[in-house]
Amino acid sequence: MTKLILIFAAQILLLVAVATAGDGASFARTMNQKHHGIHQKEKLTHLHFYWHDSTKGRNPSSVMIQQPILNSTLFGSITMTDDPLTTDEPRNSTVVGQAQGIYAGAAQREVGFLMVLNFAFKIGKYNGSTITVLGRNTVFSKVREMPVVGGSGMFRFASGYVEVQTKLFDSKTGEATVEYNCYVLHY
Repeated sequence: MTKLILIFAAQILLLVAVATAGDGASFARTMNQKHHGIHQKEKLTHLHFYWHDSTKGRNPSSVMIQQPILNSTLFGSITMTDDPLTTDEPRNSTVVGQAQGIYAGAAQREVGFLMVLNFAFKIGKYNGSTITVLGRNTVFSKVREMPVVGGSGMFRFASGYVEVQTKLFDSKTGEATVEYNCYVLHY
């Protein structure tokens, strides 16, 4: 009789465990979008600015933290960056934010970088907001396109793309100026 009670109790415990485990969906739930600021229609914003990269001199804005395996394509290199974003092509133009992140040599047969950048804006209604870009940048192509994969602040739930075009590159001074046209969908 005791054995039968123990078997019955074990079966009840097993049944309770299976019933409470469910399909594992308890980690996710449907939410009211309005609680997260998604009560508006999606907007498309165009941002236009210039990215200024400096790898040499007394105050470089980018520092190579891993030397390349192939010098001809920079494959294997990793560069950490905190570059100014300006309203116009000259470096002394109004700074609207910073490009903070990493670009890494990811191609063996051409100069192609994996770009992981946060554009942290500092002025106007976008002050404190960010856009995150993650993609492939073949720097010697005339125009490149990379996806916007997210953002914060005014750009929460952002998606879109950037078009990039090099305006200046000087290998002797380590200076580069790159024009960015960002097309961002956000709420």
